[in-house]
Amino acid sequence: MKPVVLLFGPTASGKSALALSLAERFSGEIVSADSMQIYRGMDIGTAKATSEERARVPHHCIDLCEITESFSVAEYRAHAKAAINEIHARRKLPFVVGGTGLYFDALRFRQSYGQSGFSPELRKRLGKRYETEGAEALYAELSRIDPERASAIHANDAKRVLRALEIYYATGKAPTSAQTKTPETEYRFLPLYLNFSERAALYCACDTRVDRMMAAGLLNEVQALLARGLERSATASQAIGYKELIPCLNGGADLSDAVELIKRRTRNYAKRQITWFSREFTQNLVAGSEDTQKTAETLVTEFLKESGC
Repeated sequence: MKPVVLLFGPTASGKSALALSLAERFSGEIVSADSMQIYRGMDIGTAKATSEERARVPHHCIDLCEITESFSVAEYRAHAKAAINEIHARRKLPFVVGGTGLYFDALRFRQSYGQSGFSPELRKRLGKRYETEGAEALYAELSRIDPERASAIHANDAKRVLRALEIYYATGKAPTSAQTKTPETEYRFLPLYLNFSERAALYCACDTRVDRMMAAGLLNEVQALLARGLERSATASQAIGYKELIPCLNGGADLSDAVELIKRRTRNYAKRQITWFSREFTQNLVAGSEDTQKTAETLVTEFLKESGC
């Protein structure tokens, strides 16, 4: 089986910097596993790799579509597998890096919901509920039905919340229960889970991340995306850091209040990510530790030896 390193963890844990260092050390290339980095123009708010970082190490699965286009988990799997196979063909090591749990599962498993038979009527009915009840109410419903699946989705990600509820009402089962997972046999995975040992340190890192994004020009980025149709996108417009700033640019919200809301939602999202990843993996890399780089290098070295590389 072909070796693939998976580097995941909550937002602001330092995955990107560690991935760059490891990819340079082990002659690797990076495959993004971030559901918002697929959109062109959403750069600052998604902490997308800069042009300088991409020059150091090739990056894949970013800038795949316009903000007004839809993009499914199945499409991500196809793009990511193609990138991984191309990286292997160049005799390089793929590092899949990000914080979207559903994307990691799309690579690790072949997934099916059987004969669920989604109907246009059901989809239309849930869409109307979203319009009348709002994202928060439907996300709360999903959290009651399937806390595990809810933990992997942005609270304001209308597309995936509606999809999960659609599965539930079509099958009578929570999405996590209805889903059949067959382990992917084409690759051999090394999962590296990066997280802070103290929750307070993670929250501080989240707040600092937001401040840096604002200083880097996030507000201007959102303004430019509005001109390209951001508000028409059911998914991109709900991304944390973008959703909160749109009312400011439309004249209906205070900027300082919006920034505080971004920080709170970023911390909440990080908590949900931890819930998702912790269901299977024990933390093996401590963010911010002096030993993190060394530990990661040791784990990758041993993995490659076991893989016969």
